[in-house]
Amino acid sequence: MSSAKQDAVRDRIEAELVDPLGALGLDVEAVEITPAGKRRIVRIAVDKDGGVTLDDVADATRGVSEVLDTSDVLGEQPYTLEVTSRGVDRPLTLPRHWRRNTDRLVKVTLTDDSVVTGRITASDDTSVTLDVDGSAREIGYADVARALVQIEFNRKGRKPADDDDEEGEA
Repeated sequence: MSSAKQDAVRDRIEAELVDPLGALGLDVEAVEITPAGKRRIVRIAVDKDGGVTLDDVADATRGVSEVLDTSDVLGEQPYTLEVTSRGVDRPLTLPRHWRRNTDRLVKVTLTDDSVVTGRITASDDTSVTLDVDGSAREIGYADVARALVQIEFNRKGRKPADDDDEEGEA
């Protein structure tokens, strides 16, 4: 399948999933189609405020499967469906990504190639405020070339009971 055709299929799948997944309180974060022999792997990443639970992934999988089974978007070629949560390894590209990661440490590469590492303290539709070594720094999204959440294994000043990961989350 040509790249342009694959992009069109991906965009159509995403468009068809927005409403059914939105009804579950989920956002479509990514749609990836990867050839795997005579099959394709269709990966759908979802997210929501407060994080995605295993039950959310199960509900999303049923909803996505129903949409794809009643649509002709994938044609007759068989596929394997994978529905996942967004994951911290995906770049922060939309205002909701910043909002959902408040209080997390991020590494931001700016459009001028400088790098800023700080903790997200606030965000809105146009910018994010980071705590950089105790000082607030506001950065407009237009100035961000790339931003990734940094994994913290032993965050000082945070009690394990305060951890955001609830049992059953994906």
